[in-house]
Amino acid sequence: MPDFTLPPSASVPLVPNLSSRVLLGVIRWQERRKKRQANHAVHPTDAQECHHAAATDPDAKPAPLAPEHSDTHRHFLHALRRAMDTPSFPQRLSALPLRRVIAVKVPGATGLLSARLYVPRGRVRGAVLYLHGGGFVHCGLNSHHGICCRLARESGAAVLLPDYALAPEHPFPAAVEDARAALCWLARASARYWGGQVGVAGDSAGGNLAAVLAQEGRAGRCPDPALQLLYYPSLYGRNNLPSQATYEDGYFLSRRSMEWYAAQYVQRDEDWTHPSFVPGHTAELGGLAPAVIVTAECDPMRDEGRAYASALQQAGVAVLYRCYPGTLHAFLNFYALMPHGKAALRLGGRALRRVFAART
Repeated sequence: MPDFTLPPSASVPLVPNLSSRVLLGVIRWQERRKKRQANHAVHPTDAQECHHAAATDPDAKPAPLAPEHSDTHRHFLHALRRAMDTPSFPQRLSALPLRRVIAVKVPGATGLLSARLYVPRGRVRGAVLYLHGGGFVHCGLNSHHGICCRLARESGAAVLLPDYALAPEHPFPAAVEDARAALCWLARASARYWGGQVGVAGDSAGGNLAAVLAQEGRAGRCPDPALQLLYYPSLYGRNNLPSQATYEDGYFLSRRSMEWYAAQYVQRDEDWTHPSFVPGHTAELGGLAPAVIVTAECDPMRDEGRAYASALQQAGVAVLYRCYPGTLHAFLNFYALMPHGKAALRLGGRALRRVFAART
């Protein structure tokens, strides 16, 4: 059933909560420190500048690069990925409440993918494919380890986190194809060990992939999930939804960064409107899996999740929508310091537990 908690205004920025303000303060302090270091450096190389930007500012992106500067772009991507694929909480402590965390290889579209399988204690019902965020460009098994540990514990289901192919080396639809192959593998494993049910989940870019898989499952191109769990998802591609202007800059994720991420992933003009990139534009949404959609109040992507929740509800799909006040994009990754992050994972985990228990 719907549970809409909507911001009162689309045009006036709302004040982030205390933990979000602390995070923004740390980021701004790092930016000032980076600039002071740059002022004292003697002719730093392009690669050094890119490394400093990636290590201290998750929102930093390089300017468009000419072909002769491709080495600089590669250096930047390497530094960005190394900085962003770090755990927000000690991994061993995150895994303590679980029975096991298993390093596995699962089929992807063109070969085997590294993945982690999170198995909770007690009776395991169902399995969840969790697709990490990161703009289709970065993050991975380390950055989302704690999220998957908590989701496995709260849901009582096995959770699979695959390291799908990243852009720009592997542009659209590589991530979709890897996610589809991983879901097919997980459905077979669930049928053998955990009762046969599967769900799809993801945050940001991963929320996009989870929504796409739910639509493909309805169409019979992959297993049809019992639930789609979407955390601050990217669903509408190029759009003018109000929150993009309201939180355009200064709220962890900027509009400029969103455009840069999309340009790395979608490299052909015709793919900007492809339903496997913009699932929010699908005309007929009836018959899709029930959805839990979570958004952050101070996030340029906020209205994408809200609009999709409304569209699903109008199509007769059961939707639970929750907008957490004062939060920023990617607040799940900071769950150790942000109570709303823990609450959002409990909300999703309990929804998965109810669905799997009912179907079992």
